[in-house]
Amino acid sequence: MDIVVAGRHTDVPERFREFAEAKLAKVAQYDSRAQLVRVEVVHEPNPRQADTAKTVEITVRGKGPVIRAEASAGDMFSAFDVAMGKLMQQERRANDRRKSRHKVSRRTLPVVEGAIGDPVLVAPEPVVEEAVEAVTVAEGTVESSLADSPVVIREKTHKASPMSVEDAIYQMELVGHPFFLFVDQATRLPSVLYHRHGWTYGVLRLETED
Repeated sequence: MDIVVAGRHTDVPERFREFAEAKLAKVAQYDSRAQLVRVEVVHEPNPRQADTAKTVEITVRGKGPVIRAEASAGDMFSAFDVAMGKLMQQERRANDRRKSRHKVSRRTLPVVEGAIGDPVLVAPEPVVEEAVEAVTVAEGTVESSLADSPVVIREKTHKASPMSVEDAIYQMELVGHPFFLFVDQATRLPSVLYHRHGWTYGVLRLETED
Protein backbone atom coordinates (compact mmCIF):
# COMPACT_ATOMS: atom_id res chain seq x y z
CA MET A 1 0.00 0.00 0.00
CA ASP A 2 1.49 3.33 -1.07
CA ILE A 3 1.14 6.45 1.12
CA VAL A 4 1.45 9.95 -0.30
CA VAL A 5 1.54 13.02 1.98
CA ALA A 6 1.25 16.44 0.36
CA GLY A 7 0.65 20.02 1.46
CA ARG A 8 -1.37 22.78 -0.15
CA HIS A 9 -0.44 26.36 0.85
CA THR A 10 1.73 24.89 3.61
CA ASP A 11 4.94 22.91 4.17
CA VAL A 12 4.65 19.42 5.57
CA PRO A 13 7.46 18.58 8.04
CA GLU A 14 9.12 15.17 7.93
CA ARG A 15 7.95 14.53 11.50
CA PHE A 16 4.33 14.73 10.33
CA ARG A 17 4.99 12.39 7.39
CA GLU A 18 6.43 9.77 9.73
CA PHE A 19 3.52 10.29 12.15
CA ALA A 20 0.93 9.86 9.36
CA GLU A 21 2.59 6.79 7.84
CA ALA A 22 2.72 5.04 11.23
CA LYS A 23 -0.96 5.73 11.90
CA LEU A 24 -2.08 4.75 8.39
CA ALA A 25 -0.62 1.27 8.77
CA LYS A 26 -3.97 0.42 10.40
CA VAL A 27 -5.77 0.91 7.09
CA ALA A 28 -4.31 -2.29 5.64
CA GLN A 29 -5.64 -4.22 8.65
CA TYR A 30 -9.23 -3.26 7.76
CA ASP A 31 -8.99 -3.13 3.99
CA SER A 32 -6.60 -5.51 2.24
CA ARG A 33 -7.74 -4.06 -1.11
CA ALA A 34 -6.37 -0.59 -0.34
CA GLN A 35 -3.64 0.36 -2.80
CA LEU A 36 -3.07 4.08 -2.29
CA VAL A 37 -3.64 6.42 0.64
CA ARG A 38 -3.29 10.14 -0.05
CA VAL A 39 -3.05 12.65 2.80
CA GLU A 40 -3.49 16.31 1.88
CA VAL A 41 -2.83 19.09 4.39
CA VAL A 42 -4.44 22.46 3.64
CA HIS A 43 -3.59 25.70 5.42
CA GLU A 44 -6.19 28.44 5.99
CA PRO A 45 -4.31 31.77 6.15
CA ASN A 46 -7.18 33.74 7.71
CA PRO A 47 -6.08 34.51 11.32
CA ARG A 48 -9.74 34.57 12.41
CA GLN A 49 -9.89 30.85 11.67
CA ALA A 50 -6.84 29.92 13.71
CA ASP A 51 -8.74 27.14 15.52
CA THR A 52 -9.38 25.43 12.18
CA ALA A 53 -6.31 26.65 10.29
CA LYS A 54 -5.21 23.15 9.28
CA THR A 55 -7.43 20.76 7.35
CA VAL A 56 -6.35 17.18 6.71
CA GLU A 57 -8.07 15.09 4.05
CA ILE A 58 -7.36 11.34 3.87
CA THR A 59 -8.39 9.41 0.76
CA VAL A 60 -8.10 5.63 0.39
CA ARG A 61 -8.20 4.17 -3.11
CA GLY A 62 -8.11 0.50 -4.07
CA LYS A 63 -10.15 -2.21 -5.72
CA GLY A 64 -13.24 -1.22 -3.74
CA PRO A 65 -15.02 2.14 -3.44
CA VAL A 66 -13.10 5.29 -2.53
CA ILE A 67 -13.18 6.10 1.19
CA ARG A 68 -12.50 9.67 2.29
CA ALA A 69 -12.48 11.59 5.56
CA GLU A 70 -11.39 15.08 6.56
CA ALA A 71 -11.16 17.26 9.66
CA SER A 72 -9.91 20.70 10.69
CA ALA A 73 -8.06 21.82 13.80
CA GLY A 74 -5.49 24.33 14.99
CA ASP A 75 -2.58 22.08 14.00
CA MET A 76 -2.11 19.34 11.43
CA PHE A 77 -1.47 16.59 13.99
CA SER A 78 -4.77 17.17 15.77
CA ALA A 79 -6.63 17.46 12.46
CA PHE A 80 -5.08 14.18 11.30
CA ASP A 81 -6.15 12.34 14.46
CA VAL A 82 -9.77 13.44 14.03
CA ALA A 83 -9.78 12.60 10.32
CA MET A 84 -8.18 9.23 11.06
CA GLY A 85 -10.91 8.45 13.58
CA LYS A 86 -13.58 9.19 10.98
CA LEU A 87 -11.75 7.10 8.41
CA MET A 88 -11.54 4.10 10.72
CA GLN A 89 -15.27 4.32 11.42
CA GLN A 90 -15.97 4.27 7.70
CA GLU A 91 -13.53 1.41 7.15
CA ARG A 92 -15.22 -0.65 9.86
CA ARG A 93 -18.63 0.16 8.40
CA ALA A 94 -17.46 -0.87 4.93
CA ASN A 95 -15.95 -4.06 6.34
CA ASP A 96 -19.19 -4.95 8.11
CA ARG A 97 -21.17 -4.11 4.99
CA ARG A 98 -19.01 -6.41 2.85
CA LYS A 99 -19.55 -9.27 5.29
CA SER A 100 -23.30 -8.73 5.54
CA ARG A 101 -23.73 -8.59 1.77
CA HIS A 102 -22.54 -12.20 1.61
CA LYS A 103 -25.06 -13.34 4.22
CA VAL A 104 -28.30 -11.51 3.45
CA SER A 105 -29.73 -9.65 0.49
CA ARG A 106 -29.47 -5.89 0.65
CA ARG A 107 -32.70 -4.17 1.55
CA THR A 108 -34.17 -1.51 -0.69
CA LEU A 109 -34.11 1.97 0.82
CA PRO A 110 -36.90 4.42 0.01
CA VAL A 111 -35.93 7.02 -2.54
CA VAL A 112 -38.02 10.10 -3.15
CA GLU A 113 -37.47 11.91 -6.41
CA GLY A 114 -38.23 15.59 -6.26
CA ALA A 115 -40.56 15.26 -3.26
CA ILE A 116 -42.86 18.16 -2.43
CA GLY A 117 -41.37 20.15 0.38
CA ASP A 118 -37.76 19.60 -0.62
CA PRO A 119 -35.75 22.83 -0.79
CA VAL A 120 -35.47 24.22 -4.29
CA LEU A 121 -32.14 25.70 -5.30
CA VAL A 122 -32.40 28.58 -7.72
CA ALA A 123 -29.38 29.08 -9.91
CA PRO A 124 -27.92 32.59 -9.69
CA GLU A 125 -27.51 34.81 -12.70
CA PRO A 126 -24.59 33.64 -14.81
CA VAL A 127 -21.31 35.43 -14.26
CA VAL A 128 -19.98 36.86 -17.49
CA GLU A 129 -16.40 37.43 -16.35
CA GLU A 130 -13.94 34.85 -17.52
CA ALA A 131 -12.12 32.79 -14.93
CA VAL A 132 -8.43 33.57 -14.67
CA GLU A 133 -5.41 32.42 -12.71
CA ALA A 134 -6.32 28.74 -12.94
CA VAL A 135 -3.96 26.69 -10.78
CA THR A 136 -3.74 22.90 -10.58
CA VAL A 137 -3.61 22.13 -6.84
CA ALA A 138 -3.83 18.33 -7.05
CA GLU A 139 -4.45 15.60 -9.56
CA GLY A 140 -7.84 16.31 -11.14
CA THR A 141 -8.31 19.48 -9.08
CA VAL A 142 -8.06 23.05 -10.37
CA GLU A 143 -8.65 26.32 -8.52
CA SER A 144 -9.40 29.56 -10.35
CA SER A 145 -10.50 33.06 -9.36
CA LEU A 146 -12.83 35.34 -11.26
CA ALA A 147 -11.32 38.49 -12.71
CA ASP A 148 -11.42 41.40 -10.22
CA SER A 149 -13.31 39.23 -7.73
CA PRO A 150 -12.47 37.48 -4.43
CA VAL A 151 -14.50 34.46 -5.58
CA VAL A 152 -12.42 31.27 -5.84
CA ILE A 153 -13.80 28.28 -7.73
CA ARG A 154 -12.46 24.79 -7.07
CA GLU A 155 -13.14 22.18 -9.75
CA LYS A 156 -12.59 18.44 -9.45
CA THR A 157 -12.86 15.86 -12.20
CA HIS A 158 -13.51 12.25 -11.23
CA LYS A 159 -13.64 9.13 -13.36
CA ALA A 160 -16.94 7.33 -12.88
CA SER A 161 -18.76 4.24 -14.10
CA PRO A 162 -22.59 4.11 -14.22
CA MET A 163 -24.08 2.59 -11.07
CA SER A 164 -27.44 1.84 -9.50
CA VAL A 165 -29.07 4.11 -6.92
CA GLU A 166 -28.50 1.46 -4.26
CA ASP A 167 -24.77 1.35 -5.00
CA ALA A 168 -24.69 5.17 -4.91
CA ILE A 169 -26.21 5.08 -1.42
CA TYR A 170 -23.55 2.60 -0.34
CA GLN A 171 -20.70 4.74 -1.65
CA MET A 172 -22.16 7.95 -0.20
CA GLU A 173 -22.23 6.33 3.24
CA LEU A 174 -18.58 5.33 2.84
CA VAL A 175 -17.30 8.83 2.05
CA GLY A 176 -19.53 10.35 4.75
CA HIS A 177 -20.98 13.11 2.57
CA PRO A 178 -24.63 14.30 2.59
CA PHE A 179 -24.78 14.02 -1.22
CA PHE A 180 -23.25 11.92 -4.00
CA LEU A 181 -22.89 12.70 -7.71
CA PHE A 182 -23.13 9.71 -10.06
CA VAL A 183 -24.32 8.49 -13.47
CA ASP A 184 -27.51 6.43 -13.09
CA GLN A 185 -27.11 2.97 -14.59
CA ALA A 186 -30.81 2.75 -15.48
CA THR A 187 -31.30 6.17 -17.09
CA ARG A 188 -27.69 7.06 -18.03
CA LEU A 189 -28.39 10.56 -16.68
CA PRO A 190 -26.15 12.63 -14.39
CA SER A 191 -27.78 12.33 -10.97
CA VAL A 192 -27.32 13.60 -7.42
CA LEU A 193 -28.25 11.43 -4.46
CA TYR A 194 -28.86 13.23 -1.17
CA HIS A 195 -29.89 12.28 2.35
CA ARG A 196 -33.26 13.66 3.48
CA HIS A 197 -34.03 12.20 6.91
CA GLY A 198 -33.89 8.81 8.61
CA TRP A 199 -33.66 6.11 5.94
CA THR A 200 -35.07 8.37 3.23
CA TYR A 201 -33.01 9.60 0.30
CA GLY A 202 -33.69 11.80 -2.70
CA VAL A 203 -32.41 11.71 -6.28
CA LEU A 204 -32.18 14.66 -8.66
CA ARG A 205 -31.44 13.99 -12.32
CA LEU A 206 -30.42 16.29 -15.16
CA GLU A 207 -31.94 15.83 -18.61
CA THR A 208 -30.84 18.17 -21.37
CA GLU A 209 -33.35 19.67 -23.74
CA ASP A 210 -32.92 19.31 -27.48
